[in-house]
Amino acid sequence: MSHQYVVLGAGVIGLSTALELRSRHPQASIIIVARYLPGDRDVSYTSPWAGANWLSGATDNGRQEDWDRVTYHRFKELTSRTAEVGIYSMPITAIYDSKIEDASVLSETTGKIWYDELGDGAKMLPKNQLPAGAKFGYDFSTFVIDTQVYLPWLQGEARRQGIEIRRGMFDSLDELFTLFPTASAYFNCSGLGAYSLKGVEDKNVYPTRGQIMLVESPKTPMTRMYFRSPQRVNKDTTYVFPRGPHNGVVLGGIRLDNDWSGEVDIELAEDIKQRCCALAPELGKPEDLKVLYHGVGLRPSRKGGPRLEREHFGKHLVIHSYGAGGAGYQASWGMAKGAVDLLQKDSRL
Repeated sequence: MSHQYVVLGAGVIGLSTALELRSRHPQASIIIVARYLPGDRDVSYTSPWAGANWLSGATDNGRQEDWDRVTYHRFKELTSRTAEVGIYSMPITAIYDSKIEDASVLSETTGKIWYDELGDGAKMLPKNQLPAGAKFGYDFSTFVIDTQVYLPWLQGEARRQGIEIRRGMFDSLDELFTLFPTASAYFNCSGLGAYSLKGVEDKNVYPTRGQIMLVESPKTPMTRMYFRSPQRVNKDTTYVFPRGPHNGVVLGGIRLDNDWSGEVDIELAEDIKQRCCALAPELGKPEDLKVLYHGVGLRPSRKGGPRLEREHFGKHLVIHSYGAGGAGYQASWGMAKGAVDLLQKDSRL
């Protein structure tokens, strides 16, 4: 029997889930349906606006760390195809303005930075290398993602592997069930849309507004990322993420919970310039930066953390996978694996 699976949403979670499905169900009919696709720009289609990199914010000593671990190893594999995929190996210097026990970087029960086990580990910076006001910091070898390359690559891989991609707007799960009545399972990767999607209407979902700008790469290519914040996840976060040597540098940022505005705040943009240039002197002077564009995205956050679980609506099986907030890229392959694992709890599927 040939199964049909439908994935709602074409952000990084939805696209990764469809590819994970294909790898484990090579004969199935897989359809992605989404209002927005790679190349589109809308404040609610968050994936294109992301920084994006891998620096885990998970501290649950459980499944969220596992999702990030799976993704780290997948990204490591994909760096062998950097030019095509848009994932680059690059170290990050992470600086914190709180003591380590207050910075939300230590895992529950272990009291350690869990990803110190990956790669070369986190190398603590000596006090004399910390900027004024900083409490601690470390260097870590990780990955930066050029979203303008990676998202289209995911979409292209999906098409190459026989996954159908359709445009569609759905107000309810019932509309999805009506259009695809014989699907064996539906994967709800609707992100912020889960807040209003009838049949789900998850009021634990809320937007976390972010603002970035892409500036022209310096003449001398940057070779590392920078991050500075009081905590790993905090509204007052500064980051500098070069997209490879020549594809621009993403500067951020801000995290404003429950802010639905899609408007660029120019005053904030100027503040971001100042903070980023102080953090990464290689950028030069704020007034000399060549801004290619400003961007605002609404991260799909969720009280209680991401939702990854099965739910039955009569004869229809829905697997929910949304609410990763700002961790969508670094959790993407792990959440995709987890979603397909939930499908395979039922031997018939």
